[in-house]
This record gives sequence, structure tokens and C-alpha cells, in this order.
Amino acid sequence: MTKEFETAGFLSLGGFFRRGAQSEILAPGTPCPNCQTPLEGAWCHKCGQLAEDFHRSTAKLLFESVREFFDVDNRAWQTLPDLLFRPGRLTRAYLEGHRAPQVPPLRLFLVVLVLLFLVGVNIGSTVPRNIVLPTNNPREQLSRIENDKNISEADKREIESDIKSAHVQFGNGKPSARAKWLEAHIKYAVAHQTEFWQAVQNWAERFAFLMLPLSALLLGLLFVFQRRFFLYDHIIFSMHSLSFVCLLVTATIAWNHYLRPDLGGWPLFAAPVHLYFHMRGVYGSSVAGTLFRMFLLFIGSAIGATFIVLGLLWVAVASVGGA
Repeated sequence: MTKEFETAGFLSLGGFFRRGAQSEILAPGTPCPNCQTPLEGAWCHKCGQLAEDFHRSTAKLLFESVREFFDVDNRAWQTLPDLLFRPGRLTRAYLEGHRAPQVPPLRLFLVVLVLLFLVGVNIGSTVPRNIVLPTNNPREQLSRIENDKNISEADKREIESDIKSAHVQFGNGKPSARAKWLEAHIKYAVAHQTEFWQAVQNWAERFAFLMLPLSALLLGLLFVFQRRFFLYDHIIFSMHSLSFVCLLVTATIAWNHYLRPDLGGWPLFAAPVHLYFHMRGVYGSSVAGTLFRMFLLFIGSAIGATFIVLGLLWVAVASVGGA
């Protein structure tokens, strides 16, 4: 399965870095290698090609790559503090046209989204314990569970007990073709839990991205009577807001796994506080209006997220094998 969002995120990561000052830029007046137009700067003004000579040693290329990786663009250091502590000013400045000092919102969102899943998959790389769906014909499933080295012996005994006592049946009487299809895929997911949860991980980033249009549409409804805001404004707001949430969740997961004491989910309460100041800073609504819209946004997001999760599980079940 392709990795569209991982690829986009890693390509976007290049926007956080800048080329080193010692890159092999061709001298002004040198003919452009592509269109032969005399160069006037680091880019050809006619065809747009980078005016750089790539004919140099492998060692030099590797050295420049390492240097560029750690040579962080100043935009990242200006964007992240504002995102964390002054989100209203960050979004408002971008909407007013002050974009050069900022990391582009979409690039920022893609990078932190990929970072979230990299940390989450690395920490929670084992098969979730004891996730068992009802099934018929347990002999093959029991054999698969017994040979799965990712499951502890205690979990194996509990899973085997669940499988032996479980049964799948959709509807009364003769099942339809769709029910048979779903039953077959659920049975396969139970018998091949490692494959199933790998499918969930593969699709999770794609479905998580759906929170962006969901958030923008909900904001559009909440501010539908304020004509000075457009869908574009809500999309930029959503990118910045979701970027903060992804960073917060990533930091919380990493802290609870690697450091002590374990903080649990308490840091996540910073999300509504951040959203409150973010909304007031961008939309200029009153305290009561902001809190009321936050409540409606929470309800709408919870409903939308439920459908997104159900869709994720459906696609994961459908993508694994089944008779």
C-alpha cells in the first residue's frame, strides 16, 4: 500500500530547512544548463531551473545533505513559538498577508501529522491485546493465535477462550451476499490480527487528514453569518489548530512512554484552552460566543470523528483477506 501522506510529510519537511551557503551555485553570466539563458541569480529567470552544479563528489554531496538537515530555517523558530503560545497572532498574520516569515500551514500540518504517527507506531508497534471479534470455525484462528509471537501467553489464553465462545451471524435466516462478505472478512481479521492492525495503521493517516476538511466545514457553519470570513480563512485556522493538537498528542505520548512520572492524559486539557485563545484571537468573538461555538465544534467534531473511525475500521477489514 502506498504511503502518500508519509511521502508528502517528508517532502514538506524540506520546507523547514534551507540550502547551505556553500552550495555549488553557478556564477552569474553562466549559460543555464537547461535553456542556455545567461544566469542572473540562483535560479534561471527564464525556465526557473535551479542554477546549481551537481557534478561533485559523493562525499561532498553527503556532507551538504547532513549540513542542510541540521541547518534549520529561521521560519520554524518563528512559527512554532507563535503556534504554541500566540496562535491567534500566527493565523491572523498569515491571513493578513505576512506569510514569508512563517512555515506554510499545510506543510506544517503534514509534518506534525507524520511525526504523530511515527511516534505512535514506534511506541505502540505491537498488536493490541485482546481485540477479538466473534467468529465461526475457530480451528484455524486458534492455530494462528498460538503461533503469533507478538502476543503474550496470558493474552493467548484469553483470546482463545473468547474465540471458542464466539459466533458470528448477521440477520435471521439465510444471510445476504453482503453479510457473507462481511462475515468472511471479520473472520479473517480475527485470525490474522497482525495483518488487520497493520492495515489500520496504513489507513489511519489518510483518515486522520479528514479532520481538516471536517473542522473547516464546521467552522464555516459556526461563522456562516459573519461575511468577513471565508472558507479559506477557516482552512488556515484549522491547519494551525490541528497542528497544535498533533504536537500536543505527540509530546504527551512520548513523555508518558519515555519519561517519568507518567502524566496520563492531563496535558491534553491544554487543547481547549489553546482553541479558546486561538478562536478569540482570529475571529474576535466574545467570551460567551467563543465558548458556545467551542461547545458546538466539540459536538460536531465528536460525531464526525466517530464516522471517520468507523470508516477506518471498515476499510481496514475490507483491505485484509477473506473468502
